[in-house]
Amino acid sequence: MASGWARDGAVQDQIDASVEEALEQVRNRLNKGESAEFCVECDLPIPEVRRTAVPGVQHCISCQAELEATAGANSAINRRASKDSQLR
Repeated sequence: MASGWARDGAVQDQIDASVEEALEQVRNRLNKGESAEFCVECDLPIPEVRRTAVPGVQHCISCQAELEATAGANSAINRRASKDSQLR
């Protein structure tokens, strides 16, 4: 399908790049190393079950939920395909 100035497959390349970037962000957020016994934010003990299930965990469930809620507000926008960024 012809799409103006874009070469064939350019749209799929944009989609692939967006997926790769999202995967890289998730990989960078994964915990590594030993799990903490106490939450680094609130200093409450982290249950053994959580430390075993999530290697490298550093936060209790409530603090982790807050971190994920604030981080989610900044994602899910594909700037690469927006018309504004193409006009610049």
